[in-house]
Amino acid sequence: MARMTWNISPERVDTPDAAALRRDYYDDVASRYWKRPATAEEIDQGLTNDGVELLTPPTGQFLVARYEGKAAGCGGVLLLDGERAELTRVFLRHAFRGLGGAGALIDELEDAARGLGARRMVLNTRTDLVEARALYSRHGYVDIPAYCSGPYMDVWYGKEL
Repeated sequence: MARMTWNISPERVDTPDAAALRRDYYDDVASRYWKRPATAEEIDQGLTNDGVELLTPPTGQFLVARYEGKAAGCGGVLLLDGERAELTRVFLRHAFRGLGGAGALIDELEDAARGLGARRMVLNTRTDLVEARALYSRHGYVDIPAYCSGPYMDVWYGKEL
């Protein structure tokens, strides 16, 4: 399958590829939420003080997915406590969707969480992000009670690792 053309590895959040992927992620989710293209200023504001610095060991991990050498997607895990990690910022650029990368990225993020000591993965998302919700369900995530709150959270999922 196409999975063999994927290379997914840890990367600092401030590399050019990681920073561009984070911008594209925020642009995608914000534009869908607002039902209009997000402005560069809105993207900058959304990325300011977003806690991404915690996505490095020992508190988390950030991964970049490359397809045939091209930066295609990203995702992170953040340790919440001694047992749980949160799946966050999972994103594939539209041009790379449907090539098996999302599943490969989820698998690698789960491995990263295990490596940080987590035994359970949790996440939150919005109801309008239907592709993400389908992805999580396909990978064994089930509805759980809310473990956090915020303006952009409608659904919470969990999975034993």
